[in-house]
Amino acid sequence: METARALLLCWATSCAWPAVAAATSRLKSPALPILSEREPLPSKGVSGCSFGGRFYSLQDTWHPDLGEPFGIMHCVKCICEPQRSKRKVYGKVSCKNIKQDCPEPNCDDPVLQPGHCCKSCESDRQPMETLTAEPKPPLCVCVCVCFNESFCTDFVALLTGLQDSWMPTSSGVARARFTLTRTSLSFSITSQRMGQPSKVVLINSDGSTVFEYRVPRTDTDVICGVWKNMLKSHIQQVQAEQIRVSLVTASGRREEIQGKIIKHRALFAETFSATLTSDKEHAGMGGIAMLTLSDTENNLHFILILQGLIKPTHTGEWVHTLLQSESRLHHLLREMRANITSYDPDFAEVFTDLNSRELFWLSRGQLQIAVETEGNDPNQISGFITGRKSCDTLQSVMSSSEALTPGKTGAVGSAILHLHDNGTLHYQVQVAGVASKVIGVTIEQKPQRRSKRSVLYDLTDAFSPSLGGGHAQGILGRVEARHIHMLLQNELFINTVTATHPDGELRGQIHSLLYGGLDAQMPFLLAGQFVSPPVWTSAAGHAWVSVDEQCHLHYEIVVNGLSKSDDLTINAHLHGLAEIVDMDDSSTNHKRLLTGFYGSQAQGVLKDLSVELLRHLDQGTAFIQVSTKLNPRGEIRGRVHVPNSCEFGTHGALTEEAEFDDLVFVRDPEELWKDPLTCFFEGEHHTHGSHWTPQYNTCFNCSCQKRTVICDPVICPTLSCSHTIQPEHKCCPVCDGKNVIGACLTVLDCGDQKMHAPGTSWHPFVPPFGYIKCAVCTCKGDTGEVHCEKVTCPPLTCSQPIRRNPSDCCKECPAEDMPLAEHGEMMQADGPRHCKFGKNYYQNSENWHPRVPLVGEMKCITCWCDVCVQFLYQFLLPTVTLAD
Repeated sequence: METARALLLCWATSCAWPAVAAATSRLKSPALPILSEREPLPSKGVSGCSFGGRFYSLQDTWHPDLGEPFGIMHCVKCICEPQRSKRKVYGKVSCKNIKQDCPEPNCDDPVLQPGHCCKSCESDRQPMETLTAEPKPPLCVCVCVCFNESFCTDFVALLTGLQDSWMPTSSGVARARFTLTRTSLSFSITSQRMGQPSKVVLINSDGSTVFEYRVPRTDTDVICGVWKNMLKSHIQQVQAEQIRVSLVTASGRREEIQGKIIKHRALFAETFSATLTSDKEHAGMGGIAMLTLSDTENNLHFILILQGLIKPTHTGEWVHTLLQSESRLHHLLREMRANITSYDPDFAEVFTDLNSRELFWLSRGQLQIAVETEGNDPNQISGFITGRKSCDTLQSVMSSSEALTPGKTGAVGSAILHLHDNGTLHYQVQVAGVASKVIGVTIEQKPQRRSKRSVLYDLTDAFSPSLGGGHAQGILGRVEARHIHMLLQNELFINTVTATHPDGELRGQIHSLLYGGLDAQMPFLLAGQFVSPPVWTSAAGHAWVSVDEQCHLHYEIVVNGLSKSDDLTINAHLHGLAEIVDMDDSSTNHKRLLTGFYGSQAQGVLKDLSVELLRHLDQGTAFIQVSTKLNPRGEIRGRVHVPNSCEFGTHGALTEEAEFDDLVFVRDPEELWKDPLTCFFEGEHHTHGSHWTPQYNTCFNCSCQKRTVICDPVICPTLSCSHTIQPEHKCCPVCDGKNVIGACLTVLDCGDQKMHAPGTSWHPFVPPFGYIKCAVCTCKGDTGEVHCEKVTCPPLTCSQPIRRNPSDCCKECPAEDMPLAEHGEMMQADGPRHCKFGKNYYQNSENWHPRVPLVGEMKCITCWCDVCVQFLYQFLLPTVTLAD
């Protein structure tokens, strides 16, 4: 990882090549291409240097070769320097950038020839045959090399109009950035010169749609989304660059732009970006620029990806890259010239030594980068350079462990920042749990000297103190370009100074948190001071929590300051208790294990919250708690208030029928994963005996039976009503129950609950048997009762009836007619004399508890024999009856 990072960072630096060369010399991964003609490694004892799979003698010099597609780095010169020790002489690789040693050309318009590091005059140019024969030069720009595919998780796509489409070519251009995690693909998309996008579509190499995202109407110009629970085949297709992304509009004239999702070496170091568009209508051309500042010099490195600018028939064309100022009527500041082709339209270069005025325009989004072709009919595309746009959240958790003088105060600080196109920085800061007055809040960089603060911006004037902390909110309008670069490279810190800690009590690094689907509102604070009794810890955290329309709880937790030994046993719990002092860890009724996580982040979704816990979330009496091995009763905790209308009967009458079938509440004890009978399915744990609707198909019902998941297809009953409706995302139609006002609750398997809308009918689901097709239950909305009755089988006129499907209730006659069958089987209508259940017969009015093989006696179910309805099940609620 350190080796990869050394070369990745080189793209944005002034090429500190000795460190890179040392890292490369240690590399043994086959992912790094080397020269095809290798010199054999010497025998033991021969002095020299090993570099990139080749051996060099002492004092040898060479230009390092990164292989395809980068080639030889002509601007870098390495030497095998002799080093002496007490016993022997050995070699050490030292590399340096030699571009600064280039002689000054004698002409006004020097160019960089392929295969060279230094620019030369027109008279020194090589003929075109040499240009085509030589590999494309790297232009002495350090690049990102991915040695391990697991490191290359960032992808980019340039979307332009479709040239071969039957529709007119769109003028729109979009840039899409993707981040691939273990099972998800997050994306941020910005578009220009097109209507409001309505959907994002991902297409594989066969032209089939593999993912579609409906774009919600929001005030932001960035489309944010996540493709979750990806199949392994789709992950491999993304990694193999076999997926295309399409952006489609719905309003007015339909437009579509499309582009290929690719890996790119510049994404790691990118801090500024630009989308290049054309003034021509329906041009179908565009480009994107990925830029970054050098860490030590005011050099602006950039890589351009272009589409449609060069005609496919052209083998090569000279283009000009321009850097212009908006504030001075597109005043030309810099110009570069390069030769590109339609098959290799991207290239890298650098604008060196930007002056203070250019840096100011860069920080304000007032620098424009343009690319134009030569010839009689030139094309031009251009766009303004801004800070990198993303859906990721710039955030920081401040803890006492990160302070310049670390401590254990149990306090917490939280910061959320948002960078605008014009360079202004909006910030929101919260502080809680401190014992003394907050006297300073600052944005700082890493200290140049130990324990010596390096303050960049002071936010103290915007801070409003309160008991135990306070908050600050405002906008910084003078952020420098250098500091924007550092901010987006995770190199800045938030520091909070209190009266008892003059150098800072709480401090945290500003990190970019990958977009996971949650809105970036202010998170809930987690601190040791909020635990009962308070815990004096150096850790702190914050959490985002929301409840969606299906009453599923989404959460994302970030912690800071927990030691590595504690990280291995972190568990996050959600408590629903009226008061903190009432906590009883021996009770698990209102405690849910959110997740166990390693490191500093955890996220997930809970789909089976209890009514009680939803009420606590709505009332603000729920708590998120992070426990560790050292503090199993909680190390940091925070109150969570999420208003919701999920609790039945609290927020007025029922609204839509589609809401209630999703409200499946399953009892779930604390630390569910420790239960040996628990089932793990679709990333979640389920208790033995519970049942749920799976994510992959809502037309199934799954149950957990001693670590085994059994999924049955939903069986739709025959409806007797004249008017039916088909709820969205539901399998079965329901009766149009507009005139009923109640709802029904069924209790299955000793505790599992499910809501049913009034007027609906269903076959009862009894684990582990599945759906009982010989009974139909109906929710009577006027009384809230569930009435279940046996299905009456029609009389048969054949002697050997058959059951066409094993799950069918009634038998049918085969094609040939036969004498009437006997009525002695359990699934067929019986006579009024007695009831048969299993192998036993029961008299009228007799009742019993059924016994199930491998399960035993089911005491939650009472059956009885009736002369009208052969026998009935009763599920805890006296109004719920179920026929045999």
